Amino acid sequence: MSSDAPMLIQAAVRGVLEEVPALKPMKLVVGVDLHGRGDVQQFRLELPDLTVTKDIAADARVRIELRRDFFNLMVEHGAKVDDWTQAYHEGRLKATGVQQYLQLIGRVVEKHQERARLRRAHK
Repeated sequence: MSSDAPMLIQAAVRGVLEEVPALKPMKLVVGVDLHGRGDVQQFRLELPDLTVTKDIAADARVRIELRRDFFNLMVEHGAKVDDWTQAYHEGRLKATGVQQYLQLIGRVVEKHQERARLRRAHK
């Protein structure tokens, strides 16, 4: 089951980057921890190359933790940035790390969502 995780992580990140292109040039190493039944699968995600490897990611500036079954459902249903944001606010997705990176990502995503709301309001 862990063999498909790197592809799912890439698909999820690719979807977010397509929706929020301002994040594409960011150079960042992210640790992704997927909690399963009794174990934790750890992956290293390197941006902007979008390289995912099975690794502890000791050099990660940001670490994301979530349950494996929840992650699979989110990717399977083509989760958008709003869905990931809601999961974060509900506590289903936990993001920790260097505060400046977390704040920058949060501001960029927030501005994207504001622009999207304005576009919908003007239609």
